[in-house]
Formats: sequence, structure tokens, C-alpha cells
Amino acid sequence: MIDNVSYTVHKICLDYMHFINARLFLAQDLAEPLVWVDILNPYNDKEFLSDKLSIVDVKARDSQDRLYQIEIQLTSYAHLPARIIYNWADIYSQQLKSGQEYRELRPTYSNWLLAENLLVDDNTYIHHYKMRDEKGQTLTPHGGIWLLELKKFNAIHVETEDQRWLKFFKDGERLNDEALPDWMITQEMKQAMSTLSTFSEKDQQYYQYQARQEYLREQRTIQSELELANRREEAARNREEAANQREALALNEKKVALQEKNSALAEVERLKALLAQKE
Repeated sequence: MIDNVSYTVHKICLDYMHFINARLFLAQDLAEPLVWVDILNPYNDKEFLSDKLSIVDVKARDSQDRLYQIEIQLTSYAHLPARIIYNWADIYSQQLKSGQEYRELRPTYSNWLLAENLLVDDNTYIHHYKMRDEKGQTLTPHGGIWLLELKKFNAIHVETEDQRWLKFFKDGERLNDEALPDWMITQEMKQAMSTLSTFSEKDQQYYQYQARQEYLREQRTIQSELELANRREEAARNREEAANQREALALNEKKVALQEKNSALAEVERLKALLAQKE
């Protein structure tokens, strides 16, 4: 479902605003709820041709110039956290143009909807990251990163707007728009469901192409990680074989030493016996 919902997030500004309010205002990260957002170009500009171009699913700005990102992630891999931080930093740093000062930087809020689990040792489905020290003191209030792991979200009853959106992202494709459950009977959910149902074929082809390109990039990343893991496994196997060889050599040396000792003892006994005969 989550890949189809990524199309919906692109299409409806109002849905996006409501989702962000559910995520950030209700979590007390925004002093007041959003009433207006401007959907921006999802391509983060490159300063030089050699720079890496990053693409986000949705990038928006509100009336106070705060920046927001929603990213739909279908797969999980070892270097995904690095990509998440890179995207946030890219959006944050692109604010300043030549001659502008650091005081003009505005908060950047990054929200990642993950179809696969990333943090396998943690059952919590929402994770919030900010720049803090070991005492929990925030370095700057300029936004943060939220990870929402949909596989870990299993709420049966919807109690918050946050949960309403997560349940829609997870179960929306299986819903009947003519017989929606009670938790979907809100203006925002009806609009999101309507957009999901009427998504045009042209837009689907475009996003299928974008998804294909992202899939190929991720496959290359995963393949490189697999090759690195294979090289590490081979190196470990070589170290193990070398250790076994050293152990076998040591055992053989011990065996030779024992044989030499036994031969020496036998020679001592022979000589003692020879001396006894002459006496």
C-alpha cells in the first residue's frame, strides 16, 4: 500500500498539511498548527555538476519558511540511515544562497515512512531524532528526523490523528471507498481516499518510472553491500584457515618435540643399562 500512498502525498497539499500537523503539532514540535504550505520542487538543487543530486518524495514550506519533507521508503538496507541524514542535511543546507547569513536558516522537518523495519531491536514504531548532547540538551531547535516503521504499527483502534494516517498508509489500498470504516470518516481521510481512487494513469506511469530508478539505485547499493559482506566473509574464512594451519603446525611441532623427548629418555635408559652391565 505504501507505494500507492506516495502518489497521494504528492497530489493533495491539504492531506500533507493535515499529516504534518498530526505528526509535529500534536507532538508539540510546532507552536501552532499549519494552515498553509507550498509544495516545492522535490529535486534538491546541485551547486556543481559533480554534486550528488538528491530527490525527495514531497518537499514543502509553510508561511514561516519552515521546510518539511515526506519520504516513502519501500526497502531497508545498511546505509539507509546515512541517506536519511544526507537528505535532511541537503534540504537544510540548500536554504542559504550567496550572501545570506546563518541566522536566516529555518527548521527542517524530515518524515520517513518505512515499509520495512530499520531498527530491528526496537519494537517502537515512531522514532524522533534531534541534535542533543548526552544530557538531552538540544543544540538547535531546527527541526529533526522522524522515522515511522509501518510494519510495527498494529493498532486496531484509532485513538489519534497520527494513528489514523499510519493506518491509512498501511491499509488504505484494501479499503472500499463506498463503505469506509469509522476511523476513515473524516474530511481529510475521505479526500485522501478519493485521490488514491482517482489517481491518473499518466501520473502512475511517471511515478512508476521514478520508483524504478530508485529501485535500481537501491539494488546497486544492496549489491555493493553484499559484495562487501562476501569479501569480509572470505577474509574471515582465510583468517580461520590460517589459524587452523598455525594450530596444526603447533601440534605437529609438539608431537615432534614429544618424540625427541621420548627418544632422549630412551637413550638415557639405554646408556644407564650399558653402564650397569660394565659394573
